[in-house]
Amino acid sequence: MKTITVLGPGCPKCKTTFQNAEAAVKQSGIEAELIKIEDIEEMMRYNVLTTPVLMIDDVVKIKGRIAQIDEIIAFLKQ
Repeated sequence: MKTITVLGPGCPKCKTTFQNAEAAVKQSGIEAELIKIEDIEEMMRYNVLTTPVLMIDDVVKIKGRIAQIDEIIAFLKQ
């Protein structure tokens, strides 16, 4: 099972990235755990300065922009 983590303080881009991650899991049929981290101190543990951040299995895949559904599906299939 994959783990998808979205880091972001709750801004519209962060919310959209999380929604896109949910849609990607649903569309792909791949089993994945979705985690949303909004706490600034917890986000700092990952050493990222721009949000939103999309991580799959603790590897940063996209940062600073909205992750599109098709991109997330492609990452999940890797």
